Order: sequence, then C-alpha cells, then structure tokens
Amino acid sequence: MSKLTATQIKSLAKQAPKKHTDGGGLYFCVRKSGMPYWMLRYSAQGKRHEITLGQYPQMSLGDAREAAVLTKQGIRTGTDPIQERAKVVQPDIRTVKDLFQDWHETDLSRRLKHPNIPKRIYQKEIHPVIGLYPIADVTPRDIRAVLQRVQRSNRPTIANDTLMYMKQLFRHGIKLDLCQNNPASPFTVSDAGGVEASRERTLTQEEIEHAFGVFREHISSFGRDNYRACCLFLVLGVRKSELCEAR
Repeated sequence: MSKLTATQIKSLAKQAPKKHTDGGGLYFCVRKSGMPYWMLRYSAQGKRHEITLGQYPQMSLGDAREAAVLTKQGIRTGTDPIQERAKVVQPDIRTVKDLFQDWHETDLSRRLKHPNIPKRIYQKEIHPVIGLYPIADVTPRDIRAVLQRVQRSNRPTIANDTLMYMKQLFRHGIKLDLCQNNPASPFTVSDAGGVEASRERTLTQEEIEHAFGVFREHISSFGRDNYRACCLFLVLGVRKSELCEAR
C-alpha cells in the first residue's frame, strides 16, 4: 500500500471516521468529534499497544513520520513510550528555597491547619541566611548562623520554632534523597532559645496603660495595625497565631 500524501491527509480529515495507514505502524485517525490525530501501533513484551503522537493539523504528516521513527527507536532500546509518558514530571529541587516550597505544598498545606506559620518562620528567619544555598551544601555551622541571628533579636520562642522547622525541613530533604544528613539534627533547644517555661506573672493595670502610652507615642514606627492587634490580644486573650490566622 502506498504512503499517504499531504493532499490526501487534508481531504481525509473532512471525511467519515476511519483509521488510514501510512505504513510502519503509523495511522492517521479521523474521529466522529474532535481533531484528527496521529497514532502509532507497536509491540512490546509480546503485546500490541497504541500511542497517540499528536493532533492534526498541529502535527503535519512529516512531523508524524519523524515522531514515529524516534518512538520506534526508543522501543528498540527497551523504552516503553506509554510508561515514559505516564511518569510524573518531578519538580526541580536544588536550593533550600525549592525544598521548602515542595515541603509546604506537599506536606504542610495538607497536614497543618495553619501552614502559613512555618512559612512565615522560613521567610523571616531561615531564607535570608541559607535560602539560596544548594541543599547538600548546608552545614551545621550554617544552621548555627540562622539560630544566632534569631538569638540576637532576643526572641527565644522564635529561635526554638526556627530550629524545629529546620529539622523537619531537612528531614523532608532526606526523604527525597536530596541530602544524606540532617545538618540541624545535632542542635537542641539549649542551642536555640532554651527550655521554655510557662509564666504566671501578668501585667498590672498601670503597666498596661504605660505600654499602650508608649505604643501611641511611637505610633509612626510601631504601626497602627500592631497597635490594634495588641488591643485585640488584650480583649480576646488569644494566642498570637490564632489572631494572625483569623479571618
């Protein structure tokens, strides 16, 4: 049987549904609805398979023949095109920033009620120091640099949270075989903000009035939103995270 021509293809595309062979397992398929398409029949492991190469007219006759040749070359080397096409394209994860984005999307957003809390810790405390580092290049000294930066701001609770999230982040990297060791694992809370203990002391009425007076005096730098938030903390008695995450 002679091969198809471009003129024939243009005419066949307007005719009744049918599969027209071009030889070598390549078919031009006209269907009841939708665009005509190119299909390749091939055998692998003793079974016959069919795979769509592309739609017409986006894929011309010449392009379809070239795609068929390349696909059959892969089949001869043991590559099954259907299995290859079914593989999920893995995201390119190179830096600590990439690793956190993958962790946030695939784990934190699914598991946590408030996934923006670790995201905020990452963006403010971790990313400025090691965010652009290649994952496997991060060392315990880099982890210490992150913790020391938080310690200098006198925020022990945030330092502990930062250490906790770094341990979890690099544990995620080990799961994905992106690093062999967790550089944050040798550190404990004593290296971060110390052991946290509950406090029983509360502010007196005079101390509250003094604090809000200072807030108002420095409102240009303290910020009106922060002032309102402190008012809400005082009235509602909720945790900071609960207020920040509230609608």
